[in-house]
Amino acid sequence: MTRRQIETALCLLGAGAVATGLALWQAPASAAEDAVVIPPPAVDEQAAPGTETAVFAGGCFWGVQGVFQHVKGVESAVSGYAGGSADTASYETVGSGRTGHAESVKITYEPSKITYGQLLQVYFSVAHNPTQLNYQGPDRGRQYRSTIFVANDSQKKIAEAYIAELDKAKVFDKLIVTTLETGKTFYPAEDYHQDFLTRNPTYPYIVYNDLPKIENLKRLFPAFYQEKPVLVMAEAGN
Repeated sequence: MTRRQIETALCLLGAGAVATGLALWQAPASAAEDAVVIPPPAVDEQAAPGTETAVFAGGCFWGVQGVFQHVKGVESAVSGYAGGSADTASYETVGSGRTGHAESVKITYEPSKITYGQLLQVYFSVAHNPTQLNYQGPDRGRQYRSTIFVANDSQKKIAEAYIAELDKAKVFDKLIVTTLETGKTFYPAEDYHQDFLTRNPTYPYIVYNDLPKIENLKRLFPAFYQEKPVLVMAEAGN
């Protein structure tokens, strides 16, 4: 069985079955890629009071969410879907790869503590590999694409400038293939996907693919790292 088939079966049985069915999944054959040390963006937003949102897609949302839940200045990081319509925003449907959706994470953050450009620095460096377009690690399909869902012209300008900066500096062995998408609505994923990394730290997929990302965040960005993650379900009172 594939990871998605197992997860779908567990989802139908309920969220508690996810934790009890971990042994069904076999770890992927290749190790998670090392993080890449990259410079901060030359173009960025100004620190300001209040909160803003950012939506990033880069492979399975478990790891992306887990990384940003450990970033200082992030108030929430929610797994979900963006790029398609409301009627196809469900895990089983998105898994077909034909909905236009990508597994994504919506981040609410305080620009006075961390800027959009600094979030992009974490996104490109440790959250995923931006030189892989429609796959990350063992996951294949357009629903795992590397995409930034920009909310406004400022975010678009910052992201475009940063991609050009990193490509010019040749910090990766290939060009960045991350795309920018505008005018897309974000839809939260099912409850059993929220806080998955935190709630299932011994799940083989998490151990092999995602926990190294948390360690890389802590090692490469100690000023950004916070030990205690911000949790979606805790915020919802569950």
